[in-house]
Amino acid sequence: MVTINHRLGCLGYLHLADLGAPAEFAQSGVVGMLDCVAALEWVRDNIENFGGNPANVMVFGQSGGGAKTGTLLSMPAAKGLFHRAAIQSGPTLRLTTRENATRSAERFLAQIGLTKNRIRELQDVPFSMMVAAQDVLGAQTPPAGFAPVVDGTVIPRHPFDPTAPEVSADVPIIVSTTLDDAALGLTNFDLDDAGLKTFVKTVAADRADQVLSAYRKAYPNASPFLIQARILTDRGWRRAASTLVERKAALHRAPAYYYLFAWPSPGAGGKFGAVHGIDVGLTFHNYGDEFTGNSPEVRAIADKLASAWVAFAKTGNPNHPGLPEWPAYAPETRPTLIFDKETRVENDPLHDLRLLWEGMPRAIQ
Repeated sequence: MVTINHRLGCLGYLHLADLGAPAEFAQSGVVGMLDCVAALEWVRDNIENFGGNPANVMVFGQSGGGAKTGTLLSMPAAKGLFHRAAIQSGPTLRLTTRENATRSAERFLAQIGLTKNRIRELQDVPFSMMVAAQDVLGAQTPPAGFAPVVDGTVIPRHPFDPTAPEVSADVPIIVSTTLDDAALGLTNFDLDDAGLKTFVKTVAADRADQVLSAYRKAYPNASPFLIQARILTDRGWRRAASTLVERKAALHRAPAYYYLFAWPSPGAGGKFGAVHGIDVGLTFHNYGDEFTGNSPEVRAIADKLASAWVAFAKTGNPNHPGLPEWPAYAPETRPTLIFDKETRVENDPLHDLRLLWEGMPRAIQ
């Protein structure tokens, strides 16, 4: 197991190439991802000394790490450096465009007090000043963000839009979400039915009654807070994850496996549900913290999930004797492994809610 360091934010993704920057800044909008490639090259060249196999490397990440994994799958420079991949609650179909990245870079230079003719002076700006400028821009409306840029060379295309990338067509992948991914970013735990109704109007406009009725039918015992979280998850992370795995399967090359983590965390009185990140520690067979507890139930889930990771890393197939047969994803049946009190495979388990959002006008979403 190898973890890596890489540049983030303005240090990794400040796109200066379209502002007349000197040649040495040509890749400034993608150097964070090039750090990841450099780390994988180190693994290729050195991992045998630690007992590893450079011809059988798996990369995986959760949330932002999942987004970086998806980005690596679209990068020619990373081809052949890894042979399996997993994207946990971080499905990224599209990255930042050159145009948007250039606007953010212009605002960043202005915040620092530099002009386009003084870009080289960025190398003399203290790190703390750069991070402070990034924080200021992130709080503005609209916020300026710094993320990998489709520069046309290092990252020649969006990772999974309009299709899955051919450059990694032979790499099997695992894709996942948790039932309540969006709960992590919410704090209105005392949301009541009236507040939920108001919230649904903000995300579904004139379809609000239809959406609220569908979710109350699907989750009659869920709190308004968790219904809110599931609505946000389904229209965001889950829809993107479903699209990503469909596009990967459409290549008809290496398989994609899809799972939903639905086991609710007992932490914080259970109010977060199956929250974003709850499956990360279990992937490593780690449990016993505030959010997982140490029950026989969670130990059994950790056994199943961690063993699936080991099997997938070894063979490209996550099946093992502790799991029900987990088929590769197929758009006709949408088989999904559900990690819960009873781990099981269901075909298209959130069928009605998926169709609800797929039929929603993009302007509403």
